Amino acid sequence: MSKVLSRESILSVLRCLVEGNSIRSTERITGVSRNAVMNVLLKVGNACGDYLDARLKNLPLEHVQMDEIWTFVGKKENKLTNREKRDGELGSQYLFLGIDTRTKLIASYRLGRRSHNTTKAFVNDLESRLHRAPDTIGNQRPQVSTDGWKSYVPTIEAAFKGEVRHGVLIKNYKDPAVGRYAPPELTRATRINIKNVESDRSICTSHVERHNLTIRTFLKRFTRLALGFSKKIENLRAAISLHVAHYNFCWKLREKGTSGKLTPTPAEQIGITEEKWTIEKLYDTVMEHQDYLVLQERLGNLAKKLGLL
Repeated sequence: MSKVLSRESILSVLRCLVEGNSIRSTERITGVSRNAVMNVLLKVGNACGDYLDARLKNLPLEHVQMDEIWTFVGKKENKLTNREKRDGELGSQYLFLGIDTRTKLIASYRLGRRSHNTTKAFVNDLESRLHRAPDTIGNQRPQVSTDGWKSYVPTIEAAFKGEVRHGVLIKNYKDPAVGRYAPPELTRATRINIKNVESDRSICTSHVERHNLTIRTFLKRFTRLALGFSKKIENLRAAISLHVAHYNFCWKLREKGTSGKLTPTPAEQIGITEEKWTIEKLYDTVMEHQDYLVLQERLGNLAKKLGLL
């Protein structure tokens, strides 16, 4: 990719992609062909995923909110053949997100079917990223808030082995009218204390649900009633990783109210970085990390050939 596009061209493409432009609109804005734009997305997006996996470790989170957001790949679920349904890479896909209530950091994410297996993989990933002292008991245990998806309760209990406070928030809405585009009217919210939550009022999924709006705004692959859906699941994964990395390291959140001042980035607030990153800093850092991973793989393969491993 670097032999074809200059660094400035790559950065121009990335600036467009993180601001919610589609592949073709990025092509029109930057003058870079859509195939080259897709190559940039795949290479940098996958590098962002590897970097996030390495950096989001030992996180001191106190309250994590979990939710899922829907999209589709290739075609809608009711258009799939039986073979495509078994394959699992086309049709409905759900992005599971775990967001810290205080810093708004996306601590964990997982793309897949809305199934028990995907939920288990997501919850296990989140558990592996939390910092917990050996005597993590009582009020020191982190809290997780989820919606009523049935797989959360058993997977959270199995992953955390009782070392977490868990609350479920179930929202009931008035039946939507035909042709409705506005959100339905909320009729009732039920909070269920699954395990050791101090106050039922602390059970909340509002922040992670609000981030669904951010995703649909800046990831056109999740925008409903639009042509920006993904044709391949690997493209969707790369776009998600790019969004999460840009959000965590480059995104300054605004405090409550339209005139509120900007806060530090989620990564700054959690202590991963000391300053807001630019898109240039993000690109350079994740690609340097990718070069390091490639070097480690080559050294490992060489060591196997020499019989050192």
